[in-house]
Amino acid sequence: MIQDNDQAILGRILSHAGERPDDIALICGDAERCWKQLREETLALAGSIAATGTIGDRVVLLGDVSVELVIAYLAIITAGRCAVPLQTSAHPDALAGMVADCEPSLIFADGKYLDTLQSLLVSQTLAVRLDDDAGELEKFVSTGSPLAEPQQVSPEDPFNIIYSSGTTGKAKGIVHSHTMRYRQVARDVFDLNSASTMLLATPLYSNTTLMPMLMAFFHGSRVVMMQKFNAEGYLDLVEKHAATHTMLVPIQYQRILAADSFANRDLKSFKVKQCTGAPLAAADKRRIVQEWPGRFLEIYGLTEGGCTCLLDAVAHPKKAHTVGKPAAGNDIRIIDDDGNDLPIGERGEIIGRSQMMMSGYFRNQAANDAFYWRDKDDVLYHRTGDIGVFDEDGFLTLVDRKKDVIISGGFNIYASDLEEKLLDHPDIAEAIVIAIPSEKWGETPLGLVIANPETQIEPDEILEWVNGRLGKMQRLSAIELRNELPRSVVGKVLKQELKKPYWENINNDAS
Repeated sequence: MIQDNDQAILGRILSHAGERPDDIALICGDAERCWKQLREETLALAGSIAATGTIGDRVVLLGDVSVELVIAYLAIITAGRCAVPLQTSAHPDALAGMVADCEPSLIFADGKYLDTLQSLLVSQTLAVRLDDDAGELEKFVSTGSPLAEPQQVSPEDPFNIIYSSGTTGKAKGIVHSHTMRYRQVARDVFDLNSASTMLLATPLYSNTTLMPMLMAFFHGSRVVMMQKFNAEGYLDLVEKHAATHTMLVPIQYQRILAADSFANRDLKSFKVKQCTGAPLAAADKRRIVQEWPGRFLEIYGLTEGGCTCLLDAVAHPKKAHTVGKPAAGNDIRIIDDDGNDLPIGERGEIIGRSQMMMSGYFRNQAANDAFYWRDKDDVLYHRTGDIGVFDEDGFLTLVDRKKDVIISGGFNIYASDLEEKLLDHPDIAEAIVIAIPSEKWGETPLGLVIANPETQIEPDEILEWVNGRLGKMQRLSAIELRNELPRSVVGKVLKQELKKPYWENINNDAS
């Protein structure tokens, strides 16, 4: 039996080569690796990594999705180092902060990112190019000897560090231990086995990719990585590889559902589809259940862990507006601003704990102090920053981000309530509500909407329509039309970016 410690994950992943050496384990673009090749290349690269630095050293990854990037990630952990995949889309200043924070002993990067990185590195940091036709990666591999098996580490040693987006401040490094990762991926909650094919279409630096990828490898499933998402290309891969499992973010589901060919695609191979990263509209969940074969599971949780809910949308069609019930082993509560538990039906901040909790933010005690919450018995919980409410059946509904609650004239307005009403309009495809300054009320809600294709809408007409369906203290001050909304790589709308232009003058005047 595999123990909940040491290198159990990589040991299990690499063991599949002994059982099914010639079966395909990994596909990315035109490249593929069987289990034997995956094992050999991972152990060879791990041997060269192990010849540098010491156990627990941070090793940075910065590259587009590729077979080489995946193998480098696995090899770093096999060598007993801590993998730190960084965001290829990050601004150079943000990258500089992450690199300075984690102080890597080694970096693997695609050539197009190396120029940026070289200016950030201290002289003794070795950088190896992943996509070099001249064979820089092969030359590095030749400097060491392949490991026979994964390096032994302590259960609480860092497995990887995932940095938050840093869109509203300094990015925070979320540390996952070997124990936490093992408890995540060893579960068999998604019915993965050697006959499964996991199709992934998000970047490697996102936990949306890493968690299901590791889980699939652990259970001996084939993994297909899409290098750059587009809906028709994704559907092509589904049919080509008979995908059984996937993890996508809401905007990807929305684009797939809107694809011209969606209704004519053969999707019957699917067993389980998962969605995470942001709430998915109830209407989209219902359509997926009706038109896309297989189970559909929405996952609400944090990269930090400790607070996971699952919605089985097929089993609970009347709960599509929720994010489901707490997953097994998760203790999730709703508290008020004073830390008191709130009863069913009352809104408050969601907190949670489980056996799968991060070790902490890397070298950031202030962030840890703000994130952790302890009850009267000194039991540790994670604060989500989300406002939610449990119904009488134990299902959780997300209401808003705590920092995004609009306080107008002393009255709390939850943007999700207003967004829901806007989306009831047949001509509106997307709707976001943000707080903008108001001399009279302090702040007031503004609606930002995207019209359905080939639809003409008038902001004033929409404003009159929606305000007629809202309470007096909820009414929107205005409607603005947008062609698109800024999003993170996992599809979350960046509300702070939307707010910024409206508050800059106020903040500048205040300074």
